[in-house]
Amino acid sequence: MEAPEIRYATSGGVHIAYGVVGDGPMDVVFVSGWVLSNFGVAWEGSAADFYRGMSSSARLILFDKRGLGMSDRTQGIPNLETRMDDIRAVMDAVGSQRAAILGFSEGGAMSVLFAATYPERTAALVLYSTPLSWFRTDEYPWAPTREETAAFLESEEGIRGTEDWCDGRLRGLAPTTASDLATRRWWRRWVQSSASPGAIKAMSLMNSEINVCHALPAIQVPTLALNRTGDEDVRIESVRYAADRIPGASFVELDGIDHGWWVNSPQIVADIEPFLTGLWKRDEWDLVKTNRVLATVLFTDIVDSTAKLAEVGDARWRELLEAHHALIRRQLVRYSGREINTAGDGFFASFDGPARAIRCAQAISDGVRELGLHVRAGLHTGECEVVAGEMGGIAVHIGARVAMDAQADEVVVSSTVKDLVAGSGLTFADRGYARLKGVPGEWRLYVVDPALGGSYAGRGR
Repeated sequence: MEAPEIRYATSGGVHIAYGVVGDGPMDVVFVSGWVLSNFGVAWEGSAADFYRGMSSSARLILFDKRGLGMSDRTQGIPNLETRMDDIRAVMDAVGSQRAAILGFSEGGAMSVLFAATYPERTAALVLYSTPLSWFRTDEYPWAPTREETAAFLESEEGIRGTEDWCDGRLRGLAPTTASDLATRRWWRRWVQSSASPGAIKAMSLMNSEINVCHALPAIQVPTLALNRTGDEDVRIESVRYAADRIPGASFVELDGIDHGWWVNSPQIVADIEPFLTGLWKRDEWDLVKTNRVLATVLFTDIVDSTAKLAEVGDARWRELLEAHHALIRRQLVRYSGREINTAGDGFFASFDGPARAIRCAQAISDGVRELGLHVRAGLHTGECEVVAGEMGGIAVHIGARVAMDAQADEVVVSSTVKDLVAGSGLTFADRGYARLKGVPGEWRLYVVDPALGGSYAGRGR
């Protein structure tokens, strides 16, 4: 089987390189890990064995992440929702309405969000050796601390991307192949043609802020999780954790110590292929459940609206409300938000990406000030129930309560939102922990952009 023809899809003005291998009835999108995004060079080495194996019964869709490999170089590293947009653009370009998403290693976090956010486009999810959080928490103790990550990145300064550095990374990711000269040469070419030293560091910094653990229960599609027993890059406990929290997920423990999926790939294909073909043969491929989705909810309302009404009178207040509503609806269109409900001077909207939701809230806050009004805004990302176009569930209640904690001109978000927008360029001030009325436990909140937070920026509780 020859290497696929390199083609390009356009996503937000950026060219995303992609290729298609095989002509089976199922569509499978492969999301590679780390910076390994040059599928053209990957085809020259043992990665081709995996491509051939997966394409024997499916149409395998390969792509290079934006900023890496053969895709357009971009300013900075894209956030997770932008990368999800790129997958949809590639699927649209090849005419794929629904596909299995294979998220390997670093590519798994984005694949988790994609499956939870777009169940109508996801037939199944496969996770291989996937870290769910890149920073340690009480719930997820297998990740390094932020301080350990910073020290590691500092130790790589000046050598990142060199042949010696590449050899060292190969020993860590695929130790059973590191002594083979031909493999080392191919590996160096693959890594060096995928990303520059600066891009490698930027990707690592972005990843160090991501945590998708909360999204696992929202996944409704059939899921298979795999990990090798002795994998020292991503410990097997991490993937067991994912399988335990994704409803109905299956977990397979594979023999071996290599993290790299390109090593002994027939071992991996041997479990993935029957999982996917079984769904196809049982006519479960197009079984879509969209009654629950992962979404970011936004709540806004006007601060001191009663006092403003008394100040300007009924007629002027109606004009201000009309202008306020029109401004918010324009921003919802601009940032791909969906209006769910409007009551008095408050808005409830949903988004398929938290960074878009935050920028929409900021634009609303800036815009209404020109009308002489001030709003408070709150956001939360979580699993929402969808009934007849309406959204409900605990995530909606949390979002509403987060908004109540905001002050005039503030955009306040839950820690869940903050953990998903790494790479977006957004900055936050820690508001500390708060008890949200009617919601169990304490919730850590953040103010978006301290410049908007006034005297509250950085205030703890």
